[in-house]
This record gives sequence, C-alpha cells and structure tokens, in this order.
Amino acid sequence: MDDRIAPHIDELTMALGNISKEEIRRELDKLLRYRVPLEEAKTILKNKYTSPTINSLKVKDLSPGLNGIEISGRIIDIIEKTVSIQGEQKTIFAGTFGDDTGICSFTCWDDLNLKSGDAIKIKNAYTRMWNNRPELYFGKRSAIIYLHDTDLPEAGQISNQNVKKLGEIVPADVLVSSSVIIVEMYHREIILKAEKSTVVEGVIADETAKLPFTSWVSLGTADIGDYIDFEGAAVKIFRGLPSINFNEKTSINKMDFPENLPFTMESVNRAGAPVEIEKVLEKEGMFDITVKGNIISIRPGSGLIERCPVCNRVTQKSICRSHGDVDCLVDMRIKAILDDGTGAVHLMLNRELSEAIYGKNIHDAEKMSRESLSSDVVLEDIKKVLTGKYLAVRGNSSKNEFGVSLVARSAWVPDDDICDRIDNLLEKLNVRCDD
Repeated sequence: MDDRIAPHIDELTMALGNISKEEIRRELDKLLRYRVPLEEAKTILKNKYTSPTINSLKVKDLSPGLNGIEISGRIIDIIEKTVSIQGEQKTIFAGTFGDDTGICSFTCWDDLNLKSGDAIKIKNAYTRMWNNRPELYFGKRSAIIYLHDTDLPEAGQISNQNVKKLGEIVPADVLVSSSVIIVEMYHREIILKAEKSTVVEGVIADETAKLPFTSWVSLGTADIGDYIDFEGAAVKIFRGLPSINFNEKTSINKMDFPENLPFTMESVNRAGAPVEIEKVLEKEGMFDITVKGNIISIRPGSGLIERCPVCNRVTQKSICRSHGDVDCLVDMRIKAILDDGTGAVHLMLNRELSEAIYGKNIHDAEKMSRESLSSDVVLEDIKKVLTGKYLAVRGNSSKNEFGVSLVARSAWVPDDDICDRIDNLLEKLNVRCDD
C-alpha cells in the first residue's frame, strides 16, 4: 500500500482503539481496491467498528474493548507526557478521571485544554486494556461537554471519599478508600534504588471480600486483628486480582474497637458461602473464594512431576528452561476440571492437598511408579480415584487466554446431604417428584 496511506491507518488505529493496525490496514486496502474514495472508506470502517453510544456509563462499568461510549465525571489530575509512537514523538495527556462509582486512568491523545478539576461529559470515548486494567481513551474526535461545577463532587472529595467495600472494587479503579481488618501481615526487605527498604505485606478483609495489600509506608502500631480505615489507596491489578497499595499519599488510621462495622476477625476467616462457578467465570479474578463441584476430568501434568531446585519450575527430562540440566526435586500435583453445573474451572492442587484428596502420599506414588516402571500409572490411578468426586475448594481464581484457573489453598469433601443436592438440582430444572 502507498506510504501516503500510512497516516490514515494511524488515525484509524487511534480512533478505533482496540482494533489492530493489521486488521485496519487489511480492511482499508480492500475498500480502496474496490475504488471506494479514501475519506468514505475511513467513514465505513469507523461505522463498522464503532458501537452505538452507550448512555451514561459509569466508571464501575468500564471494561476493555468498549467503543463509542459516553461518560461523565471530573478530571482528578492530568499531566502532559511525551511518548514514542512508531518512532515518532507525540505529546499526550494522561491522568485520572472519577465519578461517584470510582476513579479510573485515562489518556487523551490531543490537547483539549483540560485541567485538573474540570467537570465534563465525554462522548465517543473508548477503552482498552493497559497495565492489566481497562483505561479510558479519547481525543479530538470525541466531544467534550463542560458540566456545571455543582453537578459533581470536588476532585479532592472524589479522591479521598471514594469509599468502597472490598468486594465492590473493580479492575477500572485506581484509587479507593475503605474500612477493614488486618488478617495477615508480615515484613519483607527489598532493594529499592540500590538501598535496602522494608515493605509491609498481608491481607485485609471486610464482610464482602479479602484482598492482598502492600504498604510502602509504616503502619504504626497496627497489627494483625486491628481495624484500620484508609483514604486514597492505590489499586493494582495482577492476574485479574485487585491488590491495595498504601503509599505516602494514603491516609491510614487505626480504629479502636469500632462498633459500627459488621465483621470481626472470626467472621472474615470463616470460609464464605460457596460461589457458583458461573459467577467466577464473569470476573477477571477473585480472592479467597469457595466453590463446590464434581471433578469431571484429570488433566495431563497431574501426578508425579519434577521441579528445578533453583527456580521451582517444572522440568522436562531433567532440563530446566532457565538452568539447563539440574538434579530435579520430585513433587506431586493434581490439575483437574471442577464443574458445578453452572460452569467449570481449571483446578490446581499442590502436593499437600493432592495427597489429602487422592488418599496416597508422594512415597506411595513413587513406589507405584518404580514397580510399574512408568509414572503414567500414578496419573491413571488418580483418574480412577478422583473422576466424579464431589469436592469443595477454597482459593484464588484468575483468568487468562486459556480460561479461569483456581489455585486451591484448602480442599475437602463436603458433608452436603446427597438428597438435598438432588432436590436442589430438580428445583433448578423445575422438576417435581414424589418420594
């Protein structure tokens, strides 16, 4: 294609957001070969890939891949940045944008004279994934409508009073405030800018969820079992799971014997009510959830495995991808598919849980393998013992291109009455039967 078309492809790529340059180039080339005028071809592509405007989207509703959206809120902060796009330097404007449901990050491709504190409505914006979270994008092809200043809370109020329960935090959030209890806490030394530094890590909880946290500042006298409230904490996303980051901009206060919070150390440590797997599949990740279902498949890679003693990676024929030939450590795991009738997840059980659920330890498995001169006998025995088994699992879920995985922290055989389970199933199927 003529090089003079390249700027138009760049323009379309920027305007359409989540459509690849290769696809745009291919579609534009096809239209031009049919002698469609360039500007008309560009309009056709924009109409093809831009969905109808969705009215009054909120920050909490943002997800990757939305086009032609409309959203109202306030610019919390905005900075000018110079970035390299395909070898050319370009000035963009980035910052945070908030409403009464949350605060998200944004990128504006053009100088629209926006300032911190502006209350605006953006029409024809789009989103795409950036830093593991959906980010809002707009530019000169978007319409910016200035709202009355009284239509929205002040920027500082949105930043510091974006109060949410932990279970309400969504991937688009970049700043939150909440009241929680510290469930786990430990200190870790790291090297930061060639200097040794100590960070505090752990788990916080309320009545809706548990989430991991990292504090880059001192928590004072706060310890495990203490209640704290915080304002302006940063939200990071890793493998679909939110984590809370306390920094120098975060206000943290220890609470003494709060009477208005509906959770205690005892209540947050109990396993939550089982979540239907279809709900798990809707999320990018969930922390400390319980699911129940039947094992419908034992996957390859289960049973006896070997690991690198240096990096703990699974090896193939005693060769580690990072460390070459190594003296491997023998381990045991189970990879399974767990199904509850509403959906299925990939289940990962470590050695301890595998031994408990399988009923045989690693030494039993090694003995079976030696006697049969094959490790496949262990995999086949696991299939025979566990396929169809009803199981409850507690752990963390995450989503990738292969589906949703749940890494178990505990697993057990529930004492659910089989008759109650049958009755529940028949009720879902709207079937009535007499005893």
